[in-house]
Amino acid sequence: QAQLVESGGGLVQAGGSLRLSCAASGRTFSEFVMGWFRQAPGKEREFVAAVSVGGSSTYYTDSVKGRFTISRDNAKHTIYLQMNSLKPDDTAVYFCAATLSVFVVPVLTTRKLYNYWGQGTQVTVSS
Repeated sequence: QAQLVESGGGLVQAGGSLRLSCAASGRTFSEFVMGWFRQAPGKEREFVAAVSVGGSSTYYTDSVKGRFTISRDNAKHTIYLQMNSLKPDDTAVYFCAATLSVFVVPVLTTRKLYNYWGQGTQVTVSS
């Protein structure tokens, strides 16, 4: 089992920045590939970014490349999502997820491949 708790969401103007955090407890954190997903009102939950167990490999959806950075600190059992140059289209509830999958990070873009989820944190970007 793993418990995930997100924090850092909020209201920001377009062009601004936020950093989301996800703290994990339970199973050994370094065993998990970690990801961020987001869900806007009326839309499906979509993949945002993922990071490998050691942190050396990352993967992003095209719409956030160059603006968002995913990272992890295994000593703190925490992952982060630094979000810069935010746009109104980035408005959504952001979810942290963990998987024990052995697939490489670029394959882990599907919700069903993740075993554990946080409760989500709201990010609202005003124009």
